[in-house]
Amino acid sequence: ELPPSEFMQVADSTWLVLSVVSNGREPPGCQATGVTKIARSVIAPLAEHHVSVLMLSTYQTDFILVRERDLPVVIHTLAGEFDIYKEEGGECVPVTCDDVSNGFLKPKPPASPTLHPVQSPQTRFCVLTVAPDTLPAIATMLIDVLFYSHSPPWDAAPGSQDLDSITFFSFSLIEGYISIVMDAETQKRFPSDLLLTSSTGELWRMVRIGGQPLGFDECGIVAQIAEPLAAADISAYYISTFNFDHALVPEEGIAEVIQLLQQRQESGR
Repeated sequence: ELPPSEFMQVADSTWLVLSVVSNGREPPGCQATGVTKIARSVIAPLAEHHVSVLMLSTYQTDFILVRERDLPVVIHTLAGEFDIYKEEGGECVPVTCDDVSNGFLKPKPPASPTLHPVQSPQTRFCVLTVAPDTLPAIATMLIDVLFYSHSPPWDAAPGSQDLDSITFFSFSLIEGYISIVMDAETQKRFPSDLLLTSSTGELWRMVRIGGQPLGFDECGIVAQIAEPLAAADISAYYISTFNFDHALVPEEGIAEVIQLLQQRQESGR
């Protein structure tokens, strides 16, 4: 319903959303949450089968977006590990490989993925949620932050932002659940009694993936980050955007994360 605009870019592909629901079969001692929790079971297999994904971690759960045309490959790749369902009329209906076998071709082994550079600004972030019935109380502040604060000029070159103090604000409203990522300074502008966070109230640091806009066709970008963090049992929120990918890790673990990713960069050269 959005009117065409010279300022709006739309990716060519149509994407479908996968949500991974735990059935309690994780091995004992598996503490990592976020994208690292599904790195070995979902992210890595899809990358190996040359499926490009977008990730959206929220306060409540993680969503994986795959292109509609890749659905047969996705289902064939994940059917051995997961029970797969699709929504039809609000009901969950089981899906089998036979349902999507038409046109399925076993993918060729992908070439070694590009290892993109990573950058970590000094900004500290909060991952929050808000009770839906309190949203009107912060609506004016949300509008101000989203549309009028720290807006880069339209003619600014992609990636030209000073990464020592990156501007990043993410708001999602999915099935009635609200998830917000904001920097710690912006959080101070909101009523503290309306913003809900985990009991630890931990702060997060960001790793931004890519020195230039990443595009949508390349696979393995999420796996580049998720796999080494999963191996080290480090939790991470992961948010793909139109231009870049962003991983949020606990502040106290940022030095270890940078070291792990730098080692992966060196070993991939």
